[in-house]
Parts: sequence; C-alpha cells; structure tokens
Amino acid sequence: MRWDDGQPWRFALDLRAEAGGKRWSWRGVLRRGDNRMDLAEPLVLVPGLLVLGVGRAARFDDLGVMSWIVRLRLEKEITFVEPQQDLMLGRILDEARVPASELVESMALEEIAVKPRPSLTLRTPRQNWGMAADKLLADLEFDYDGALIPAGRTTPLAVSTEVGLVIRRDPRTESAADVKLFELGFREAKDPRLDPNTLELPAKRMDAVTKELVLAGWRIEAEGKLIRPAGEFKLALSTGIDWFDLDGGVDYGGQSVSLPELLSAARRGDTMIELGDGSMGMLPDEWLKRYGLLADVGAEENGALRFNASQAGLLDALLENQPEIQIDEAFAKVRKNLRQFDGVVPLDAPPGFHGDLRPYQREGLGWLDYLQRFGFGGILADDMGLGKTIQVLALLQRRRFRRQAKGPALAVVPRSLVFNWLQEAEKFTPRLRVLDYTGSGRHPLREKFGEYDLIVTTYGTLRTDIAELIEIDFDYVILDEAQAIKNSESQSSKSVRLLKSRHRLAISGTPIENHIGELWSILEFLNPGMLGSDTVFKRYASSSNVEGEDRSLLAKALRPFILRRTKSEVVKDLPDKTEQTLYCDMEADQRRTYEELRVHYRDALLKKDSAELNRSKIEVLEALLRLRQAACHPGLISPDLSSSPSAKLDMLMPSLAEIVEEGHKVLVFSQFTSFLSIVKERLDRDGLVYEYLDGRTRNRSAKVDRFQNDPDCPIFLISLKAGGLGLNLTAAEYVYLLDPWWNPAVEAQAIDRSHRIGQTQHVFAYRLICRNTVEEKILDLQQKKRDLADAILNADNRVISGLTRDDLEFLLS
Repeated sequence: MRWDDGQPWRFALDLRAEAGGKRWSWRGVLRRGDNRMDLAEPLVLVPGLLVLGVGRAARFDDLGVMSWIVRLRLEKEITFVEPQQDLMLGRILDEARVPASELVESMALEEIAVKPRPSLTLRTPRQNWGMAADKLLADLEFDYDGALIPAGRTTPLAVSTEVGLVIRRDPRTESAADVKLFELGFREAKDPRLDPNTLELPAKRMDAVTKELVLAGWRIEAEGKLIRPAGEFKLALSTGIDWFDLDGGVDYGGQSVSLPELLSAARRGDTMIELGDGSMGMLPDEWLKRYGLLADVGAEENGALRFNASQAGLLDALLENQPEIQIDEAFAKVRKNLRQFDGVVPLDAPPGFHGDLRPYQREGLGWLDYLQRFGFGGILADDMGLGKTIQVLALLQRRRFRRQAKGPALAVVPRSLVFNWLQEAEKFTPRLRVLDYTGSGRHPLREKFGEYDLIVTTYGTLRTDIAELIEIDFDYVILDEAQAIKNSESQSSKSVRLLKSRHRLAISGTPIENHIGELWSILEFLNPGMLGSDTVFKRYASSSNVEGEDRSLLAKALRPFILRRTKSEVVKDLPDKTEQTLYCDMEADQRRTYEELRVHYRDALLKKDSAELNRSKIEVLEALLRLRQAACHPGLISPDLSSSPSAKLDMLMPSLAEIVEEGHKVLVFSQFTSFLSIVKERLDRDGLVYEYLDGRTRNRSAKVDRFQNDPDCPIFLISLKAGGLGLNLTAAEYVYLLDPWWNPAVEAQAIDRSHRIGQTQHVFAYRLICRNTVEEKILDLQQKKRDLADAILNADNRVISGLTRDDLEFLLS
C-alpha cells in the first residue's frame, strides 16, 4: 500500500442546475488543489483516511460532516426545486462546516460582510382571526445589501441566490434592533397561527414608532405601502409688484411634493402624505415646526405660497440661514432694508423743535424715519417717562419742515392724555398747527382739517365719528396707549383699521399686557396682513406654543417693527430726576359734581362785602378744600359717590399697571387719606399688590421693608403727613403726587422719599392736576402770589387773610 504524503483531500459540494434552472442537485466531490474526485471513487472513506482502488492511501478531511458524506455516497445526489434553493443552502451552512469559499465557488456566489438595515413590515391581523382590532402585527427582517434575512435565525451565514450572495450576519446590529423594538412597545404576538418571530404593537403607537424608526434609517412598510422620509428641500422666493411667491417642494426618493401640498397636510394634522407611486411620505416635523407658520399666513396661488408686501419681515425671519431656499435680487434688497434696523442713524431735532433730544431719543427719531422711508408701521414701546410723545412730535415737525407731509396727522389718545398732547406740542413743536378734535362742538372743525398739521382726538370720538373720518386721507395715524385696541373685536380696534393714511404708528409702554397674542391687533393696524389672521396668530403665539426657537423666531420677525428701551438701558442719558405736571380732563359726571359745588360756594361767598369776606376765613378755606377734593374724586365729597368716575384715577390706574408690568416700583402720595382708600379699592379690584401708610399706621418699618425688598410689592400708597419725613424708599423709580402741594419744601420731601442717597435709578415724579378747576387756578396764582397759594394748600388762615375779592373771584370762576 503506497502512502500519498501530499495535502489532504477535502469534502466539497457541487451544485448543478437542471431543467433550465427550475431544479437543482447537490453532489459530493473530493478536492485537492486543482484535482477533483467523485465522492464514490474511493474504496474506503472514513474520517482521516481514504483508500483508492490502485492501492494508494491518502489523508482525508471530512470537515466534521461524515453524515452528509455517507448520504451522498449512497444517494449520489440531493435534488430540490427552485423555491427551496435558499432554504437548502441555509441548511447546508447551518449543519455543515463546509467552507464558505468552497460553497461560494461551487455556486458562483459572493460572500459579503456588511451592516444590515432593519426592515419592518406592519399589518393588521386578519379579520376572521378574532385578534384585537387595536393591535398591529410586525415582521422584522434585515436587509443585507439587497438580501432580506428574517429575524430569529441564529446561524452566522445566510444565502440569497437571487442576488448571488452569501451573507455573514451582524449579530450585534440585529440584536440592537430587537432591543429597540422592545423599547418602543413591541411584544411577541404569541399566537400559534403566526410565525414565532411575529411581533405585535398597539395601533395608537404606530405614528410615533414609524417616525422614530424611519428617521433612524429603518425601512418601514405599512399595509403594503413603503414609508419614505423627506429628502432634499428645493424652494425659491420670487418678487412681484406688491407680493412674494414661495415655490418649490420636497423630494421623497424621486417623488416630489409641492410646498402647498405639504403645508396643507400639516395644517390638517396629518403625519404622512400619499406619494405618486402609492408610497407614503413622512411629513418633516422639524422643518414644519420652523415653516408651518408659512402655511397659515400665506395664500396658495398657482401651486405656490403668496405673501403680501407687509409680510417681508416675517418671511425674512422664517427663511433666514436656509441655503436650500433661493431668493431673487428684489427680495435680497428688501432683506437688506429690513436689516438696516441695526444701523439706524440717529437724527438731530429738526429745525422748529424747541428743546434738546437725548441720545436715545435721537435714535428713536432715526428709527421712526427708517419706518416711514420704507413704508412700515411700528410700535414705539419705551418705558414710561422716556418721552415717547416728544419723539413722535419731533418726527411730525421733521416731516413738516421737509414738506413731506401729505395732509394732517391724526393722534388717537385716551381722553386723559388729550391736554398733555396739546401741551407737549405747544412746548416742543410750537410751529405745528394742532387741533383739539374733542367735545360736543367739534363737528364743524372737520372742514378745517386741511389747515392743521396734527389733529388730536380720543378713541371714543373716533368710534362716534368713524363714518366721517374714514373719508379723510391722513398723512399719519398715531395711536397713543395703543394697547387700547388689543382686543381685535372691539369697536376701537375695528375703527382704527378703517382709517386711511400713508403711515401708521403705535405708542405703548406695554403692547403686551397678558400674552403675546395681544400684539396681533396692533400689528394688523400698523401693517395689515403681516401676521395672517387673528385666529392663526393667536394659535401660533399661545403661551403653550411660543417657547425657545419659536419665541426667538417671532421676536426676530417683529424686531424691526418694535422699538423698546428701558430706563436701565438709557440711564446714562437721563438726569437724576425728572418732574412733570400731567393735566386731567373730567368726564361729565365729575364735572357736574364739581360745578355744583363751585356755583354753591361762589354764590355764598361773593355776595359778602369785603369786610364780611375777611371775617369768613374758615368758610373760604372750606370752599377751596372741598373744590380740591372734588377735583380729586367725587367720593371725597360724598361716600355715596366713591364708585363715580375720576379723571385722576383714569390717568393713574393705567400708569400704575404699566409701571408694574415693566417691573418698576412707585410711590403714590395724597393729602387725602379718603382718596387713598378709593385708590386701594381699585388696586384690589385690579389685583395689584401694594403697601399702605398713613398717620395711624403702627408698623411703619415693616411696611417700608416689604416695599423696599419684596419684588412682588411694587406700589406704596402714602399720606402726606405720614410720609413727609423719615422714610427711605429708594426702591421706587416713580412718584405720583395726586393733589398739588405747592409748598416746594413739602413737595420736595415727598419726591425725595425715592430720590435720595442710595438711589441708583433715575426718578420720575408726576403731579396730577385737573384742568379748569381750582387746582389749575392755584397753579396760576402761585406764579403771582406764592405765599397765598401755599396758604390755600396748607389751610393757613393767617396768610389767607390777604386773599382779595378779585383773587376769590378768580379761584371760583
């Protein structure tokens, strides 16, 4: 027996196609290098040894599959039809340690090792199976470069003759996919009629699960429809005469969806959209979160979204830093103009303006000029006391001087501010021709509007006369305390939107009092159509939605149209203390109460001769005191009138609310504790927190400490006698003097409760004076007879003896 000392022979499998590839057969062969031998040729074939008929023996490697070798030596071949091909290959690879290279070579297959892509098929159970209708069934497979391998197999290799591959499986990736599905709520179906590897999922979880898996790169098919993630976005913005068109769409693996279709589906609350090939496209949440507002504020026009010119700022903010969006040259120019806001040039006070503008006011005038140059409306929202009215008057004077004004400007203001507008205009812009369009005798004045530069009226007058006012072309319409139109359904709001003007402007220290949705009405007046419909904006801007990026986006869109400076931002431009007298106009009921008293005391006192008048000092003091009280509030005359209207309260309460809204603190002084009690009732009604101090207060230090240190206590009501001395209230930045104290020392003491050593903020002090009352006449008299005015206000009957009959007639006139 000769021994062959060469390499061992090895068992291999040979695959042969028959009947045109419809039937296959396996045969065993022995191979050594390029030599081949039929499996039946050796006389003896045992593990480790084979013996040939010529008396030659050699080594043999059975690869541990002697059972296959024995079977094939007996049966010659194993046959199977085409559908069983991959299964049989799998069995061979599962059960035999036949080298993959040998198998691949015998079948002309390629062995690969790639990372698989999980593929999940979702379906509903068959109706007649009696399974729960709220469940979905799922089958997991893994896509190895085109070869789908079902989950659940444990063998390291799998075969796909269709794609000509032998796959080396990736157990780590497959295991991670199993774990992921479990985390998402999938569980084994446990139904004997189903494949053991079938999973089930609550149907309500489908949208969330699908979204997460598709975005993670999985292939998902639901009810026979492939679910595609959004691909590339292609958008282009073009400019028309007075509009912009945003055109384009999103690609879903070769299937395109137009922008209006996409946004319309999002508006309906859909999470997917059907594509042209029957597959489903996932709506891109992150993209829609940023651009979903486009669908609400734009209008579909010929397959594009159309926006009006006033929406340029919103478009600029929405489309910023998006390279996939192409913009035309015209919109690029609009964008440049919008962004010039950062470079607004401060302007000096125009010729004809009396006084100086502070640096921040010069910047404000530059901003107002920027708005009118580009045809925008805006909100001047500086802190109270920073001179918003003065900046607007400077703008109107500038337009008058440059002959830009085309007709008069209309200022719509609360009744309590009419006189202050007239007074400020007279002081700072005396060349402006100003008309007071209020009161019952106003109607003939409409014919003379063209002779004036500025018409001042009230919201109430506007509502009453709107039918006539809408026929007039104004150069500017200006709304002071513009939060008065925050309710878009109010008559005031509807009326101002009907007015015709070249330019529009709003003034408000608190354009947002409760929530950001209040801005819509003001901005709709300023720039019609800018924010879409009222309903859309309020839904988008609701407190639960506007957070983080959305809030930043909205702020960026509105930034060019709102200018707000706080006291702390401009403190370097302010003097330490600013004092101003504010004039109030009584409503009819309060005027009637005051006039009844005035006539009563006039008739009673002026019928006396000079000698009798000199002996009636107490009566004179009582008359003047009662008239001063009536000027403050009718409730000081009679408790039954405590709920009556008061011009001073009408001016005070909105100002207090604005100060609190801005985060500041305020002192409110009055000589009359009964007036402070009425103020307390109003503060309680409005939910404003305060402290109170009068001559009967015992725990003064505790109240002062609370006001000074508690950020939730912004208001301090103080009577003159209690608060004149010894209090340090430097937390306050505003001081209101509700009734006149023209003894300079007494008034200074009150103001200095706030403005003293330790105060680091600028202090604003306001005196409230009712027009056409004894208060105003005392102010006039003060200029002539200082001592007499002080005596009246301090009830000093020693000095009041110098009051002449002419003085009394003047005071009671």
